Amino acid sequence: MRAVVCSSFAPLDQLVIEERASVPLAAGQVRVRVTAAGVNFVDALLVQGLYQIKPPLPFVPGGETVGIVTELGEGVTSHSLGDRVLITSGFGGFATEMVSAASRAVIVPSALTDGQAATFMQSYMTAYFALVHRAKMQPGQWLLVLGAGGGVGLAAVDVGRALGLKVIAAASSAAKREMAQSRGAVAVIDSSTDDVKARAKEISGDGVDAVYDPIGGKLGEECLRSLREDGQFIVIGFASGEIPKLPANQVLLRNRRVTGVDWGAWVGRNPAENQALVMQVLAQIAAGELNPVEPVSYPFEQAAQALADQQQRKVVGKAVLVP
Repeated sequence: MRAVVCSSFAPLDQLVIEERASVPLAAGQVRVRVTAAGVNFVDALLVQGLYQIKPPLPFVPGGETVGIVTELGEGVTSHSLGDRVLITSGFGGFATEMVSAASRAVIVPSALTDGQAATFMQSYMTAYFALVHRAKMQPGQWLLVLGAGGGVGLAAVDVGRALGLKVIAAASSAAKREMAQSRGAVAVIDSSTDDVKARAKEISGDGVDAVYDPIGGKLGEECLRSLREDGQFIVIGFASGEIPKLPANQVLLRNRRVTGVDWGAWVGRNPAENQALVMQVLAQIAAGELNPVEPVSYPFEQAAQALADQQQRKVVGKAVLVP
């Protein structure tokens, strides 16, 4: 098997592709031939040692993987040879094959391509967890999504539309704004030239009910002021590299709220509840109620470039490695 290996926390171009022996299969496990591996912003942070979690070195990045089951471990009855499955593992996905507990291998609905399946989980589950479980958004409410052309923001646009929200999408390029509109945004804002706060208030009337912020930095600080009475500022992440310094007086004014979202950590503490959420999202995808974007494909050998493009926000939607 081949794998993309991170031997030290270093710039992305230090990643190497190695030939490795196949991992022995234990009871309760499945072996999967990888057909697509999702590329996420967090993968680039992990490789560079910039994430709050630092895996033991060396490690293989990649937390979302789709492939075909080629071998069953002793006692596995839940899967069959040839099943197409999605594995969310945290690490190990940037390889030509994986070994996983059968319980972590989810059958992929026929409605999803390999690329869609390998790139929807982190972004869609974050959005669904944020808007349904944490913020408890209601149909008819206004939602401002920052970074709406990236994978995490685009998923929020799609989930918001499916929930009956009126979604305003802020993105920095025409291609990203067009993609957000194709996923159901009722209005778009050019975040590179427009005053996002002012435009969001103008579009929504008296301000938005929630701001979905995976970007952080100055834009996040400004958009706190776009919230109406009892509005929520939903903290998703800091793709800009800067954690916003939210002014407490603006939280106090109009009884605004700040809602933190850490889906990954919540999953570890609530696996059964998360499984129920995953099944809900998969059911909505199968029914055509949610529509994950087809990702931009990179060959396996361009893993470093794919991660760099994702981190620099050059990718419209999502990116995937194809062995």
